[in-house]
Amino acid sequence: MSSSPPCVTRRLEASDIRLMRELNALFGRAFADPATFGEASPSDAYLKGLLCKEHIAVVAALKGEDVVGGLVAYALDKFEQERREYYIYDLAVDEGYRRQGIATALIHHLRGIAGQCGAWVIYVQADYGDEPAIALYTKLGVREDVMHFDIAVDAAGRFGARP
Repeated sequence: MSSSPPCVTRRLEASDIRLMRELNALFGRAFADPATFGEASPSDAYLKGLLCKEHIAVVAALKGEDVVGGLVAYALDKFEQERREYYIYDLAVDEGYRRQGIATALIHHLRGIAGQCGAWVIYVQADYGDEPAIALYTKLGVREDVMHFDIAVDAAGRFGARP
């Protein structure tokens, strides 16, 4: 019985457009939302611009040349102290590779990036009922029960406008 080599995690760079597109496709499959992650695909220039930004960390898990997992996190610089927080916005592992420690490896990679940037915490949300995600995050951090609200944007760009 041969064992396959472990996944390699690495931060994507501006030249990794193909890998970013593969990661978006993986997010579409994992979140059962291929339209959001594939129908209005951004240009190469747009993706390159995002991958160049220091405050956006995209970490991919690679098995050979294939993306089998990944996360996107955003650094938020704080005003109350000279520090930064990282928010994991998207994290997914392809179905055939789950329960192999890949999500944990992705988060550990982000911990290194965050530490080098002077961050003091990484945080992430999980949906009620998403037991695998809740178990993973409980293993890695301290749970806080919070409420999340989506607030509509005023399409006219007005401030303080009432609906």
